[in-house]
Amino acid sequence: MTTGTDGRLLTLRQTLQDQAERHTDELARLTTHGTAADGMDPQTVAALVESTRQALADTTQALKRISDGSYGRCERCGVDIPVERLEILPHARFCVPCQQARRG
Repeated sequence: MTTGTDGRLLTLRQTLQDQAERHTDELARLTTHGTAADGMDPQTVAALVESTRQALADTTQALKRISDGSYGRCERCGVDIPVERLEILPHARFCVPCQQARRG
């Protein structure tokens, strides 16, 4: 991301840090209390644990990209991902055209 977006980058970093904390808390809750506290069946809990783990991994990777300076650049074509996309999906790794191409 360019220096003109430093303020937005700080906001996105904080958003990602908040998301990581929420995902970590949710993962702890699911693995500690799981089915008993929520009345959920084990398959539902397992699916929630997996999706929360993936969300945490995506968020952690985005924070690493901020640290190494590659955040906001498409991993496929290298163009800057529009800030508006990052505000909607802070862990986005690809610009919209490349994301669509990946999906086939």
